[in-house]
Amino acid sequence: MEILGFGFMQRALIAGALIGTLCAVVGVYVVLRGLAFMGAGISHTSLGGVAIGVLLGVNPIWSAVVFGVLTGWAIGFASRRGQVREDTAIGIFFASGMALGVMLIGLRQGYQVDLLSYLFGSITAVTIQDVWTTVVITILVLGAVIVLFKDLMFSIFDPEMAQVTGVPADKLYYLLITMIALTVVISIKVVGIVLVSALIVIPAAAAYQLTESFRKMMALSIVFGAGSTIAGLLLSAVLRISSGATIVLLATVIFGLCALFSPRRRRGKEAVL
Repeated sequence: MEILGFGFMQRALIAGALIGTLCAVVGVYVVLRGLAFMGAGISHTSLGGVAIGVLLGVNPIWSAVVFGVLTGWAIGFASRRGQVREDTAIGIFFASGMALGVMLIGLRQGYQVDLLSYLFGSITAVTIQDVWTTVVITILVLGAVIVLFKDLMFSIFDPEMAQVTGVPADKLYYLLITMIALTVVISIKVVGIVLVSALIVIPAAAAYQLTESFRKMMALSIVFGAGSTIAGLLLSAVLRISSGATIVLLATVIFGLCALFSPRRRRGKEAVL
């Protein structure tokens, strides 16, 4: 309990709870829409945004937010208007964004130590400004989900029918990409660029194993995401190990248990028998 008295731990727990919830909500749409690779692509290209912020002397998180959103839009445009498969477009920007980040960081000597906190996450790296930035982005993303809940759900399950019935499926697609980008970038201080896509996918995938109800899946995903984030932060602080890796491994254990006792798996066995 003594560790909870430290300011850095309090900031990390607040940011972690918000990030775990945010990743869980966005992750439901990512899993059901099949955009897991999109999260991984944007998270790795955000290294370029971090490097730009460092060179310009601005907050790397904000520069990464802008860079991540623009990259997500570019991926969406290339896949929908450029006659390029979505996974191909992601692969292109994935590599180029990482290459840009590595090149720019190489121009700034002495930054390698701080870079590790962005790559793998760090409890002590969370500042009060990061907490407020997380609060603002969480409000924006969750507000959009609440207001457009039915339209987003419709466009996820049947985008062609949604377009026919007047639901702006294309605009909602770009909105979803924007929410993924915002969620990915704001999470890198706690989880790290390398692992943030896993925190988006795993809690939602675990919830998917237990229910076929969209609302229940959302609720379970939030429980798994926020729970694994908070527990992982506390455990990593006590054991003095990587916070991002601990969070993702706990989430993976939760997924394994959900998959083991999944009604979907039992029904599959019964169907085979």
